[in-house]
Order: sequence, then structure tokens, then C-alpha cells
Amino acid sequence: MGRSGRVTLTDVAKASGVSRATVSFVLNDDPRQTISAATRERVMEAAQDLGYVPHGIARALREGSSRIVVLNVDWGMEGNFSRSYVRGLDEELAEHDHMLLVRYGHSIPEATQKVLDTIVPRAVLRLGEVYMQGHAPSEDDWESGFAANAALQIGYLADRGHVRIAMATPDHDFPLIEARLGFAQEAARRRGLPPLESFVVQRPREAGATAVESFLATHPEVTALAALDDDVALRSLTALRDLGLRAPEDVAVIGFDETEHGSLSTPALTTVHIDAEVLGRIAARNALGIDAGGLAPVRGRIVVRASA
Repeated sequence: MGRSGRVTLTDVAKASGVSRATVSFVLNDDPRQTISAATRERVMEAAQDLGYVPHGIARALREGSSRIVVLNVDWGMEGNFSRSYVRGLDEELAEHDHMLLVRYGHSIPEATQKVLDTIVPRAVLRLGEVYMQGHAPSEDDWESGFAANAALQIGYLADRGHVRIAMATPDHDFPLIEARLGFAQEAARRRGLPPLESFVVQRPREAGATAVESFLATHPEVTALAALDDDVALRSLTALRDLGLRAPEDVAVIGFDETEHGSLSTPALTTVHIDAEVLGRIAARNALGIDAGGLAPVRGRIVVRASA
């Protein structure tokens, strides 16, 4: 319990195994937040067992006393997807006389709570949070959502005759890696392909070449690499070149979440372009309790270049 003996949000958060921010959203029944039924039930049970009593901050959050919406963007998610998402979120909020505050870095519960206590934002969002929580994608998500974009990458390689495909992943924490790998595996299954292998392309350059060389030596059947993002794809291309291999003749490489650097590489990088502006606008309307009807996600597209 807190020092005063009163049960606090921190106590409920520890008991339920979630962040203080999540506890706040659940206890205030905030409809603007996407929180699973299982998490809500766990928080409510912990609060009841501990005898938690809400206080002024919780009431202020429920009432939405400021016109600020906070977006947490984890490290490693600063690509075209996040930039377009932020643009759409910011513009839509501005149209409704609200302001966006973007926080980069790991979404630490204590830091998030300081924001809540200081400015009492209308809502606190986290980019990609629904996928970080392990929610299974709906069929709509397979049509035009994040799952569809992951499937687009695998499908492009499959359409070009590649059967043995591997996922190239980064050597640092990436919040959506489990979701991406899961979507890719399901996309391969739906295509009738064998399960995808995966390996880490390490840094610096020499380590990356060693990692690619070691992987291909033990998996000679692999003919294509689907990279988690463009950065990993470009490091994979560099490694292949250092090993005296050609893309796509020896091993095809495709990126994800297009960056401008891919067009400057040799060979130029084939990748998946994603425009998430409409997703940002939908998130803004949901946060403000405004009908998002008429807005629909835009499916990604393949940027065809020379590497795959």
C-alpha cells in the first residue's frame, strides 16, 4: 500500500500486473481506450480485493479536463508508418480544437503517470498497443490492417515462386516483433508455404555478414529474406554483397515500411509502403468520442524495385 495506508493506483497495478495508466483507464471506464476484456476483469478484481477508492485525479481524467492527447511511440517505431500516423492524428485533433503531445521512447508506467498527473490529458495512446497486447487480428485486419500489410510482403515473394522464406529481424528490442512474426507465419500458412525461419541480422556490418553467412549455410533451401523493416533489409543486402552473393539472383530481399534510403541502395530495395494517416485520424476521433464512420484503413502497397 501507499505510505498513507490508502490503496493507490500503484497497488492495483502491481496486483493486476499492468501499468498505472491502464488501471486508470479501466477504473474510469474510458471508452476511448482499447483494453481487452481479460485485462479489465483482472484490474477490477484487484481493485475490489484491495478496496481501492478513486480520488481527484481519476475523476479529472474521466471528465477529460484538458484538450491534450498524448501519444507514446516506442523506440524502433519511427518509420514512415509512425510519421504518417502522427500526421493524421495531429491534423484530426487540431480540427477538433485539441493538441497532440508525442512522447518517444519506452512507455514506462511511472513516466506515463507523471504526464497524467501533470496535464490530465484527454487520452493517452500508444502506437501499436492493440498488437502488443497479443490480440488476434480480425478478418478486417487481414483485409486492410497491419496483418494485411505483413501478408502483402510474404505474398509478393510467394507470387514470384519463393517457397522457403526467412524473416530477418533486428538485434534490438522492437515492440511489434512478435505480432509481425505471427502475422508472417499465418500469411505463409494461408499460402500453403512451410513455416518461416527467422534469424537476427546483427550490427555492425561485419557481424551482419557473419549472421547472414551462418544462417544461409545452415538453411541453403532459403531463397528469400522478408525483413522486419527497411533498416534490416538494407543491412541484409549489404551482408549479401559482402559475401559475394547477388540479390535477387541468389537471395531475394524485401523490406517493410518504406524509407527513402531503400531507393538509394544497390540493388534498390523492394519494400512495402504503408500510409497510416487515416489510422491516425480514426484514433483521434475514437479518443474524442466522435463517430469515425466514413474513414477506413488504406492497405499498403508493394514498391517494386530490384532486390526481389
